[in-house]
This record gives sequence, C-alpha cells and structure tokens, in this order.
Amino acid sequence: MSSGSYRGKGADTLYKHSISVGDTIAISTNDGEEMQGVLMPRYESASDRYIVIKLKSGYNTGIDVTRVKSIRKIADTVAHKAAKVSQSQSRQTDNTLPKIALISTGGTIASKIDYRTGGVRAALSASELYASVPELTAIASVDPEVLMSEYSENLVPGHWTIMANKIAEKVATGKYDGIIVSHGTDTMHYTAAALSFALQGLPIPVVLVGAQRSSDRPSSDAALNLIAATTFAVSAPLAGVFVAMHANTSDDAIAIHIGTRVRKNHTSRRNAFESIDTEPVALVKDGKVEMLQKEEDDKKLAQRHSEKLKARPSFDSRVALVKYFPGIDPTMVYGLISSGCRAIIFEGTGLGHVNKNLFGVLREAEEKGVHVFMTSQCIWGRVSMTVYDTGRDLLDIGVIPLSDMLSETATVKAMWALANTQDLKKIMQQNIAGEILSAIPI
Repeated sequence: MSSGSYRGKGADTLYKHSISVGDTIAISTNDGEEMQGVLMPRYESASDRYIVIKLKSGYNTGIDVTRVKSIRKIADTVAHKAAKVSQSQSRQTDNTLPKIALISTGGTIASKIDYRTGGVRAALSASELYASVPELTAIASVDPEVLMSEYSENLVPGHWTIMANKIAEKVATGKYDGIIVSHGTDTMHYTAAALSFALQGLPIPVVLVGAQRSSDRPSSDAALNLIAATTFAVSAPLAGVFVAMHANTSDDAIAIHIGTRVRKNHTSRRNAFESIDTEPVALVKDGKVEMLQKEEDDKKLAQRHSEKLKARPSFDSRVALVKYFPGIDPTMVYGLISSGCRAIIFEGTGLGHVNKNLFGVLREAEEKGVHVFMTSQCIWGRVSMTVYDTGRDLLDIGVIPLSDMLSETATVKAMWALANTQDLKKIMQQNIAGEILSAIPI
C-alpha cells in the first residue's frame, strides 16, 4: 500500500481498509455525509488526523478520520490499473490505423506526484504515458520514444536542435501520419516557434502537447490533451507545427494553436495557452476536429503532404530579449554589446517605444553590428513606430519594428536566423512560419 506520507490515525485507517494513494474510494461520515473521490497524497508536515480526496468536481477536500463511519475502495489506483493492462498485453494496436510517433521530452505531462512532498517529479516514460491513455489505441498506432526527460525550464537551443533532428529523422521514414512531442508547458511556446523555423515544409503535422497538472492527478489535463493532439495529427488536413492544450477550464474542447502565434498566459489554469491576434486553427471536440480558420486564412497554412521538408535545425544563442521598464540603466545594454550579443529583441511600451536615455547605446549597438528589433510588451496588437516622435527617432537610429510578432517568437527566430542566414535584418522582416500576421510597416 502506498501511504503517500500519511501518518498516525490517517495511515491506520487507510491500512485497515487496504487503501492506497490514487485509489477511488467512497466515504460515509457519522453525520450522514456521503462522498466519493480519489485519495490524494499528504505533505509530510500535514496533520495525521485528515485524509484528502479529490472529488469529481476537481476540488480536494479533507476529512477528519474521527468523522468516518465507513470507507471502502471502489477502484484501484490509475497507475496500478495501467500496470496490469500493460503486463497482460491486452492493449493491442490496430495496424490499419494511422501511425503516430510519440516523442517524449519531459515536463508535467510526463510527471507523477511525489508522494513524499505532494509535488511532481519527472517519472513517466513515453511508453507509460501511452499505456495510461488506452483511448489512443482506437485513434492511432503509436510508436513511443523517450528523447529526453527535462522540465522545460531546463531546455536550451541545443535541445531544440536535438528535437528537430529527431523529428526530421521520423519524417524521413515516410511511415508516420503525424508526430506528437510531449513537452513541459513553461517554454513550450519557445520550442514550438523553434521547430516552426527549423522544420520548414513539413508534410505532416507536428503537435506539441503538455499538461498543467501531472498525468497521475485525477484532475490532470494530460490524457485529454494527448488524445486531442493525436486526433488532430491523424485527421487534420494541415501540416506544420502546432500546440494542443485545453481551450477553456472545462474538458469539452482542446485548442490547436499555430506554433509561432501561441503564448502561455496563465501560471496554472488548464487553458493557459492562447493564440495571439488570431484564433486557434482548430478545436477538438468529442473526438472530432473542428477547423476554425477562415477559408482565406486556411490557404496560408501548409496542407498535408503538399511540401517537402527542409530541415535547418541550428541555432545561435547570442540573442537577448530585453523588457523595457522605466528607469532601465543603459549600461545593461552596453553589457550585452560587450558580451558578444549579436541581436537584441526589445519589448517596448505600447506601439514600440523606449526611453530616449537609451538612444545613445542603441546607436552604438548599430555601429558595432548588433541589430536591434522592436516588439511590444502588450500581448495583443502590433508595433507602429511612425505614429509618435519617439518611434520615428528609433527608426532613424536603425531599430527595426517587427509588426505583431510575439517577442518570444522573435527571440527564437533571431537565434535561428543568425545560424542559418546571412541577412538577419531582411529575414526578421519576412514571414516564414506564420509569425507575422500584418505587413511590416515601412
């Protein structure tokens, strides 16, 4: 039995009824209250009088064991059931189904609860993730592989290169209808942008998928996101790089976002990801893909098998993303120039402005061949540096506006462009992978 750090009276009650953390249980209390839920772990310092269950609503509730009249197990822990299924090898895949490569890189979607602390730890392999979602066998024949096991905050451009090379390798076999990349959510939008530039002309969809809550938590979004990503990958008419995450706080729809137009906008909600200045390309509802893009927009997106992959997976990390703030010290920018930085992406205010105290260092940056680009701190809208004097002065200095390109996408694009092209200024102003929706103003 897994104690999940229960002690004293709580542990005794669970042991007496052979109940483990993760089991679904029914409880009756002395005052007539009835409830069902999944037994959750407790922190080491928590009171030993209480047990915690997660209700169907997704909320946790603590129950004083002295109030418990009866307690019984309804179902085994999800992990235990998955293990039994895997051991019996009862989950046979249908070879007539579309074939998907599932590449695991880590993150919350590939994590489990640490029963000692109540936090999460990297634990699930691609095979375990696949085994824990039996619904996948009705959608596709999935070929899982662990490429790396990293929380996304630990990823660097070198990891993007590894991912891009692996995906290109899978595409080259010609046997996959789509590729799923399980990934941590914190930097998933950076990786999505990186793969969008590194893997141009994809003939099939590459869908990044993550989870805000680990896959062995009862309220996890991992399974639904993974099922929707797979559904989109095998049935959508589009090719390219996409992100699949919850469209709202409920479980009725998963949004499919363009890889260069998506951003994580909430720390913990399941619908943390949003398409910026555009709508998602599709929603997955009840196992079906509902395309959302207008016909004229759809024509701008690559169609499945219409192009041939051109992989250029190198990145040059000598790029800085600087958020302007009142009182910023110009010496900070001088430091970037002297450190060997090749490009600076500014998040300016509003339409693309910074304090005039920075004008001198920006001129020096241009003189020394360090290109400066302007995006906006505002999440929605685009920079327009011809409206006010400050913007026009910045244009005269040589600062380059990037229209409605997201600052994170611009940073990744600059890293990619430095490593793969000769004319950084020109490439940064060209739309390559849907990163620019509005024309760059002259």
